[in-house]
Amino acid sequence: MYKHLKIFSDGGSRGNPGFAAIAFVVQSNKGCIQKTYSQFIGVNTNNQAEYKALIAAMQFASSKTEEITCYLDSELVVKQINGEYSVRNIKLRNLWEKVQDLRACFKKTTFISVPRSNIFIQRADALLNIKLDENI
Repeated sequence: MYKHLKIFSDGGSRGNPGFAAIAFVVQSNKGCIQKTYSQFIGVNTNNQAEYKALIAAMQFASSKTEEITCYLDSELVVKQINGEYSVRNIKLRNLWEKVQDLRACFKKTTFISVPRSNIFIQRADALLNIKLDENI
């Protein structure tokens, strides 16, 4: 069990909506990669894929740690989760609710928007693009 994990998640679609995939990288506080994961998720919008990547990462981390810091390159998703933006789209609202439910698994959750140039976001992006290439 870790006290804290860093999660870098990314979701993407080719077309909006279009074929989509998700990926995440989980890092310990000491900088060691604990898990990388990617999955093809069929047809989704880019924002749906971003949420689904985060949900998958949080589900993984829920049995491994008490605290998470989640890094996403989607400013929209981060601002929705942090309550700065409302969630009007019903499909995104359902995914937002799953994130809120998963927050209860942790003592502390933090969500941060980072640029696409972040090395771990780039790694997650590369993983999801491999899944897209394999499946379309």
